[in-house]
Amino acid sequence: MRSLFGFLPICILFLSSCNSSKNIVYFQDIPVGQNITTVKSSDIEVMPRDLISIVVSSKNPELAALFNLPKISYQAGSTIPSENTNNQILGYTVDSDGNIDFPVLGSIHVAGLNRKQLSSMIKERLLNENLINDPVVTVDFMNLKISMLGEVKSPGKYSIDRDQINILEAISMAGDLTIYGKRDRIFVMREKDGGRITYKMDLRSSEIFSSPAYYLQQNDIVYVEPNNVRAGQSTVNDNNAKSVSLWMSVVSLAATLSVLIFK
Repeated sequence: MRSLFGFLPICILFLSSCNSSKNIVYFQDIPVGQNITTVKSSDIEVMPRDLISIVVSSKNPELAALFNLPKISYQAGSTIPSENTNNQILGYTVDSDGNIDFPVLGSIHVAGLNRKQLSSMIKERLLNENLINDPVVTVDFMNLKISMLGEVKSPGKYSIDRDQINILEAISMAGDLTIYGKRDRIFVMREKDGGRITYKMDLRSSEIFSSPAYYLQQNDIVYVEPNNVRAGQSTVNDNNAKSVSLWMSVVSLAATLSVLIFK
């Protein structure tokens, strides 16, 4: 009888450990040494309210300057910008219809184009309209951001410095999930066609690599749902009966008392 009660806490601890491991380990079904197909990556496209930089270069700097916004700088203690060729380039804010007002060319529809496509379009127009003979057009995004919420170590808004970033890289930027985050309930909320579409992802499964939300886009919101332990802590004290560690202590104490009683 003593050995039975002494063995009980060990069994409970072992089962609890196995269950916890199954809930938190990433990529549990990924075969080692085998190729895994991932969703095809795509460059980020311009959207309404984006801020983009477009710079036209040429062997004739004075001619190219006609198609570029001025550079600005701010003096210390002043909020009034002044022209300065060695400082921040102004950007174009895409309006709600997906257009920008470009020097000389006028209104241009840019929404739905990636950087390469937009660069090629402007270059083609400059050539076809005999405005400049050797244009080099460089397009950059100036306000790409994603938001990381929920059970990550450092929630907040993060800037994207390249066209392609996947969900795993974004989670790394936020310091990984906390131990309280549900690995099978990662939600990506994305602006699309004037509304929002939500994707659900499971970090424990290789299916994450084929998700349409594997590669993130500007303004995506990533939310990691808390597990039951964290949810319980939001309404009760850490040292209450809902704490798993407390329940383990109670079971262990009960087993010890049983051994003493039936000895």
